[in-house]
Amino acid sequence: MRTYYTRACNFFYGLQARALIKQKKCLPLNGLKNIGFNTIELIQRKNRGKTKRKYFKISQIKNLDKQIKKQIKKDLIQLTSKKKKILSLNFSEPSVMGILNVTPDSFSDGGQYFNKIDAYKKALLMTKEGASIIDIGGESTRPGSKEINSTKEWGRIGPVIKKIKKYRKKIILSIDTRKSLVMKNSIKQGADIINDVSGFNFDKSSYKIICKKKPFIIINHSQGKPSDMQKNPKYNDVLLDIYDYFEEKINFFSKRKFNKKNIILDPGIGFGKNLEHNLRLISKISLFHSLGCPLLLGTSRKSFIKHIVTKFDTNLRTGGTISSVIYGLSQGVQIFRVHDVKEAKQGILVYKNFLNIID
Repeated sequence: MRTYYTRACNFFYGLQARALIKQKKCLPLNGLKNIGFNTIELIQRKNRGKTKRKYFKISQIKNLDKQIKKQIKKDLIQLTSKKKKILSLNFSEPSVMGILNVTPDSFSDGGQYFNKIDAYKKALLMTKEGASIIDIGGESTRPGSKEINSTKEWGRIGPVIKKIKKYRKKIILSIDTRKSLVMKNSIKQGADIINDVSGFNFDKSSYKIICKKKPFIIINHSQGKPSDMQKNPKYNDVLLDIYDYFEEKINFFSKRKFNKKNIILDPGIGFGKNLEHNLRLISKISLFHSLGCPLLLGTSRKSFIKHIVTKFDTNLRTGGTISSVIYGLSQGVQIFRVHDVKEAKQGILVYKNFLNIID
């Protein structure tokens, strides 16, 4: 467990960022010239879950204590390094992951794409609307949901994977599963990414499959199981606890000769977190860039939006979802997992064009 953590903050965008980076007055986040930062938040973890925070301009780092400076410099290498390409995703542009739930009981769209043909059509539609990745799930992991067996889950998603890969081989497929049998079968059928909401903790055999087959993976964070994860979740410090969890997972896979470049991180908004936890994670998500992996943010239609907007809540929560996507963009998040692909893509494109005229 670390003592010090480095978060990039005080961002500049577009033309202003490019000018300041060229003048060496700020540093490029993830090696990109259209987003830079000139300040770090240094977070110190102290006893009994307490933390201490200080802010330093980049020019002030050289004056810090030798040990602290050493850690910050290591983190800055990760913060400023361009993320390696994953499949056709080069991370110079944000990517949208379209959600395809082949389930009867998912929290928002359960039953809508339960039929193989409907699911296939939806996958094609989302790619036309701007999705770079399609994330297929055959088991609901919403709060309060019940587990289904591997055979039943594979029976739901297997035909969809086969059909998509038969007719649309270039579509990047991510499989949302916690089970090693489903992972193994999905990889065999051509799936590109394994997205496990349990962080590969649910099924211990999943580690063997992942380390042997070496697909791209998304490491999620969740606390508890879907049946009980929203019953009074607690952390010493949700931001730092999840950072430590990710760092431990990356080290675990790296020791087993799994390439770190194949890892994407997702802090798991709504998975064993209350409103305060979710808001803290989203507002400080730039901390996780210092781990050196691309970040995924999944806020689409989630209940934390309802708890904020109260009487202004809607079924699709489009406004709250897009707002969180735009905020994630401002923090350098690379992938956004959403139900409403066209709307998210629209928000991203408008945001990007505003950046191009900032001077």
